[in-house]
Amino acid sequence: MALQLDFELSRSDKILGKFEKIHNFIYAHDGLSTQQTLEEFIKILFIKVIDEKTRAGNFHMREIELDHNESSKKPQQLIDGINGLFSDTIKAYPELFDKHDRIKLSPISLANTIHKLQDISLTNSLNDAKGLAFQKFLSHRERDGRGQFFTPEPIVDFCVRFIQPKPDETIIDPACGSGGFLSASFNYILKNNGDIDTEKIVSENLYGLDINKSVARIAKMKLLLEAHVDTHVRCVNALTDLGEILLKLTGDKSFKGFDVVLTNPPFGTAGKITDKKILSAFDLGHKWKKVGPENFVKTTALHAGQVAEILFIERCIDLLKEGGRMGIVLPNGHFENPSLEYLRSYIKQRTKILGVVNLPQETFIPYGTGIKASLLFVQKVRPNTAQKYTVFFSQIRKIGYRGNKNGGPIYLKDNYGKILRDENKNPILDEDLPNVISDYALFNNENHIETTHSFSIEYDEMGDRFDYDFYSPQYRRLIEKIKERHAVMLSDIADIVKTKSERLSNKDAIVEYVELSDISTSSLEITSSTQIVVHELPSRASYALEKGDIITAVAGNSIGSRKHATALVGAEFKGTICTNGFRVLRNFKIDPYYLIYYLRSRYFLEQISALRTGAAIPSISDEDLGKLWIIIPDVDTIKQIGDSVRKSFKLRERSKRELNSIAHKLTL
Repeated sequence: MALQLDFELSRSDKILGKFEKIHNFIYAHDGLSTQQTLEEFIKILFIKVIDEKTRAGNFHMREIELDHNESSKKPQQLIDGINGLFSDTIKAYPELFDKHDRIKLSPISLANTIHKLQDISLTNSLNDAKGLAFQKFLSHRERDGRGQFFTPEPIVDFCVRFIQPKPDETIIDPACGSGGFLSASFNYILKNNGDIDTEKIVSENLYGLDINKSVARIAKMKLLLEAHVDTHVRCVNALTDLGEILLKLTGDKSFKGFDVVLTNPPFGTAGKITDKKILSAFDLGHKWKKVGPENFVKTTALHAGQVAEILFIERCIDLLKEGGRMGIVLPNGHFENPSLEYLRSYIKQRTKILGVVNLPQETFIPYGTGIKASLLFVQKVRPNTAQKYTVFFSQIRKIGYRGNKNGGPIYLKDNYGKILRDENKNPILDEDLPNVISDYALFNNENHIETTHSFSIEYDEMGDRFDYDFYSPQYRRLIEKIKERHAVMLSDIADIVKTKSERLSNKDAIVEYVELSDISTSSLEITSSTQIVVHELPSRASYALEKGDIITAVAGNSIGSRKHATALVGAEFKGTICTNGFRVLRNFKIDPYYLIYYLRSRYFLEQISALRTGAAIPSISDEDLGKLWIIIPDVDTIKQIGDSVRKSFKLRERSKRELNSIAHKLTL
C-alpha cells in the first residue's frame, strides 16, 4: 500500500507541475492578474470536461500545430472548436457561467494549455491523482489570493472531525467558497467507512452555494475531480428566498432540511445587508427587545442594515432538519459583545449548543485578516424547547503554522531542535487540534471534562455569553477566591466618569490631550501629552481629568495584559482631555493609592481579560467595568500598601526634580 500511495503522490506531483506551468505561462504571456489567470484556467478545465463527456475530440493540439501557433500562425480550427465547446459548457452549467462569458486567453496561451492538458482525463476515475494535484494547486493559488475564498485547511478538517458526517447524511455549505468543507467531508466519509458508493455521495449528498460564480466554479471542479460526477454546487445568494433555494437544489418541495451544515460565512466585510425585502424575511433582520434577564422577543421594526454573517446564522439553522448538526466559524464578537446578546438568545432558542472552540489569534492572519474567531457547533431543536444538558468548551492554542502573511508551517522538535517525524517520515506539525478532538470524544463518553484545553459547564450555568474565557475554570476559581477575601464591585468604591467634557464645545480652545500610548504601565503615570486645538482632536477625545483621578484602559489589544494602561493623574495634567479608550475613576471611598496598586494586580487584569469583548479591537463595557471585583483587605493592610505606593510616587517626583536641578549645568 505504501508503494501505491507513493505512486499516486508521484503522479499527482507530475500533474501539479503541469497545472503550475500552465498557470505561469498564462500569467507571463497574457497580462492577467493571478485571480484572472486562475479563472481562465478553470474555464478550460470545464471545457475539457465537456469535450470528454460529449466525445467531441476538439480538445487537441499537435506539437506541429503548437509550433505554428507560437510563430503567430493562428489555428482558426482550434479556436473555433474551443469556442464551440465553451458554448456547450455555458449551456451545461448556466448557474456558473453567464451567456456572454468568453475565453480571454491569447491563442498562444490557449494552445499551450490544451497541449499540456490533452493527455489528462478529468472524468476517468482511474486517474485519481489529478484530484490531489488540483487540491495542491488550488492551495497555492488561494494563498496567493490572500484568502478571498479560503478557510485554513486545519480548521476545515477539525470542524469535519468534530461533526463526524456519515455516508447517508446530506451536507451543505451555503457559503462554500472553493468547496473546502464539502471536499473534506467527502474525504472524511471515505476514510472512516468501508465500501461505499463515492459517486452517489458526491452527486446526491453534497451541496454548496456561493454568491461568486468564479468561486463556485472552483468548488464544482474540485468535487468533480474527486468523484468524477456532477455536483450540487450552485452560484446562488444563500440569503435569498429559502423555498426557491431548496427547490433549485433538491427539486423536492417536501424536503425537510439537511443533516449537516459546515460553513465559514463571509465576515469582517465593510457593507451591511440593507435590502428591506431580504431583512424582512429573517428574524434577525428585525430588531429584538429584551423582556427578561436573558429573554428577547422579535419586534416589527427592521434593522437599517444587518451584517451578512448574522443573517447567515439564521439561514444555516433554517437549512437544517430537526436534529441536524452545524459547525460554523464566527468572529469572537458574536460570542461576547453585549450588543449581540439578542443573537445568542436566538441561537439558544432554536438549537442545542454542542460546543464552543476558541481559535488562536494567528488563525486567519496568513489569509488576510487578524480578526479573532471561534467555532460554534450546534444541533437544531424545536424552538424554545426546555433544555438540560452539558456544554463542551475548548481552546486551540497551536494551529501548526506561523501567524504572519506567509503562514509557514511550525513543526514539533525534540530537545536538541531536531524536527520530529511520523512513521512515514513526514514532519509532525506543532498543533493541538487532535487533543481537542480527543477531549470531545471523552466528553461525549462521560458528559463532563476538565483538561488542559477543555472544560464543560451545565447549560443552566450558561448566561448571555458564549466565550471560552468567561466560563473557564481558571476564571471561575479566581472569582471564587476573590469573593472569599471580602470583595466589592468597583462601582461601589469609585465613580466612573462617562460624560464628555464641556471644554470640547469650544472648538477653538487649545487643550492638552492624552492617548493610551502616553501612559507608562510600569510607573502608573502619564508621561506626556499633546497640545492641540479642540476642532483638530480625534472624535475619541472625551473626558477632562482632575488631579488625583485614576484612568484605566477599557479598549485596545493590551487590556487585561501586563501592558494594560492605568495611571494616577498628577497636578501637571489637571484639565487634560483623554481618549475614550480610558475610563476615569473619581470620588473614591477607599485609599486611591491602594486602588491603583490593585488595578495592576493579576486579580484585576485577569478579570479584564475574561470580560473583554470584540473580535478586532478588544474592549470592556462600562457595565462590566463597574462589576469588577476589588479585594478589600483589613485597614492595616490597605494603609501599608497605600503608604508604600504613595512613597514610590513621591520618590519619582523627587527624582524628576533632582534631574531638572542639574539640567542647567550642561548649557552652552
